[in-house]
Amino acid sequence: MADNHHKVIIIGSGPAGFTAALYNARANLSPVIFEGMQPGGQLTITTEVDNYPGFENGIQGPELMDIMRKQVERFGTKCIFSEITEVDLSQRPFKLKSYEDEYTADAVIISTGASAKLLGLESENKYMGHGVSACATCDGFFFKNQIVIVVGGGDTAMEEATYLTNHAKEVHVIHRRDGFRASKIMIDKAKKNPKIFFHTNKVIKEVLGKEENGKKELTGVILENTIDHSTEEFKADGLFIAIGHKPNTNIFKGQLEMDELGYLKVKSGSTHTGVEGVFAAGDVADSKYRQAVTAAGTGCMAAMDAERWLDAQKD
Repeated sequence: MADNHHKVIIIGSGPAGFTAALYNARANLSPVIFEGMQPGGQLTITTEVDNYPGFENGIQGPELMDIMRKQVERFGTKCIFSEITEVDLSQRPFKLKSYEDEYTADAVIISTGASAKLLGLESENKYMGHGVSACATCDGFFFKNQIVIVVGGGDTAMEEATYLTNHAKEVHVIHRRDGFRASKIMIDKAKKNPKIFFHTNKVIKEVLGKEENGKKELTGVILENTIDHSTEEFKADGLFIAIGHKPNTNIFKGQLEMDELGYLKVKSGSTHTGVEGVFAAGDVADSKYRQAVTAAGTGCMAAMDAERWLDAQKD
């Protein structure tokens, strides 16, 4: 067990986890990062990343994560391709378990992210990153003057639809019911936009596409009417899933304070959680922005907060 004790353990990768590891490694804290179920985080299912600073011509999401991984390893970070399944934050050193082993840490940085809720279709998964997206801000630029679909009926869907009108020729909102969960102000704003069209009482049954020379391309969807169950083919160039996100915080329930959606709460202006020595960075504590660059920023903050907290313990 002594060999499994570390000054800093980072749970979860992605821009937040890797940035935290970079700063902690350069501070000679020899961090260990558990990359989790999705090594590299949500960017690994993103094709083109054009809005991350420093890459003039854009970069593929998986490639960006691989570069970050190699960078942190260069400074001595140990990357473990495993998932932390259980934590005990009630005493120090903190105890963590993976499927294979047990570990202890003086400080813990949580960067487990959030997962977009998806429709659960096999065809949706097939075209993810090839016309299907869960982030309009990330991918809207690639659909200039094209026809796109947004699925959802809450504020997120209205925000995504409104944003996409900056790029797309037409934005079609698909919702399974007649009424919307979104706030009146968001609905009114969307309805006033001449580029947005609403299709209520409909669900997506299948995502359609083609594959030529190894390149996948979305061509449309099959819509089903929820009242009479009739179906129709609807042609489109892009599909944006906007039915919400779920923070990956299950293993912290009962130990860390969360909001009503399950996002970790941090002290204002910092990454400190309610437990001394435990810090949260990235989408796991951010339900508002959810961007790679903001995740990286809070990863830097978490690393510096952890380093300063560890120094204070010595005193």
